[in-house]
Amino acid sequence: MTLPNDSPFKSKSGIQRIVKAAQYSAQGLKAAFKHEAAFRQELLLCAIMAPLAFYLGRNLLEVLFLLATLVCVLVVELLNSALEALADQISLEHHPLLGRAKDLGSAAVMLTLIFTTIVWIAIAIDPFI
Repeated sequence: MTLPNDSPFKSKSGIQRIVKAAQYSAQGLKAAFKHEAAFRQELLLCAIMAPLAFYLGRNLLEVLFLLATLVCVLVVELLNSALEALADQISLEHHPLLGRAKDLGSAAVMLTLIFTTIVWIAIAIDPFI
């Protein structure tokens, strides 16, 4: 039985749904890498910083926390890129609300980068204070 709000694009079974979700996620990562310079830059930063997390972290929790901040940067950048793509699809002309939406997404990325920087500095200097 299909409900009126059921999308024909949604897969129905558990395994099929998981496989499709993984395919869509891979497509999204590929699109972000191909079309988003900021994502590529942050991914490069993560590739450099991730090994440092194992050096700086004094225990498993610190290593995981350092790695988690890097993943958060990528997640927020993906969400910001998705929001910008939707805004650009709606209109390429300047509109105050679309501009605000893009600025809010950018601010989210900036706050995540600031938080990541603070965490990394705090863990790096902690043994010296």
